[in-house]
Amino acid sequence: MSKKLLVGNWKMNPQTSDDAKRIFASYKKISVKISKTVLIACPPFVYLPLVSLTKGQKKVLSGAQDMFFESEGAYTGEISPRMLKNLGASHVIIGHSERRNKMGETDEIVSKKTIAASVAGLIPIICVGEATHDNDGAYLEFLRNQIKASLSGLPIAAAKKIIIAYEPIWAIGAAEAMKPEDIRETALFIKKVFADIFGQEVALNLPVLYGGSVNWRNAADILSIGQVDGFLVGRESVNVPGFIELAKAMDQV
Repeated sequence: MSKKLLVGNWKMNPQTSDDAKRIFASYKKISVKISKTVLIACPPFVYLPLVSLTKGQKKVLSGAQDMFFESEGAYTGEISPRMLKNLGASHVIIGHSERRNKMGETDEIVSKKTIAASVAGLIPIICVGEATHDNDGAYLEFLRNQIKASLSGLPIAAAKKIIIAYEPIWAIGAAEAMKPEDIRETALFIKKVFADIFGQEVALNLPVLYGGSVNWRNAADILSIGQVDGFLVGRESVNVPGFIELAKAMDQV
């Protein structure tokens, strides 16, 4: 059985390196007490060296929250995939809804970043999700188009090494997560779209994560009923007590 993934997107937190060290210390501490779950810490770029000292470890990995699609050049303020790789990152979040909605990141840009990350040897965690959820299934067509456009031009060999994180925007920060039964149906739909692009064999091995108001109380139901491979969490990623309980709850499923 493949290990479950718990990806912590720290976003623009915390504000000091001391707090970053404290948060990451909690990741390392809980990692020795779990056996079926891999943790991936994705801090702001400035803290990446603090969480990349994990060479040889298999239960705590480091990732970035974003990257540029060029390997070098006159791109002020950007970070290349090779820079991330050299800092010890193994994963990178691409196309998060906050970057799509607040910073104008398009599916075309997501596609370029995904290809560049794969070339550099990073594992892309590609975020997809609809803004509104209707009962008529129109959101599924939105998802289909978003996935296809975000993966445009990606070779099959690279598709075998990516992760899809499904984050329905309407559920992020909400009082409750999406119903596990609905998560299962959407995860299956994502794999079907993936199969249409890359083939059934590749789709069967695609890890699908869920994100959106996940906590230790609802984690077990989402994993067992929703049939996803793990979570991408935001606010819980820097809430040390909550993150520890979430990791423990996941490991018991």
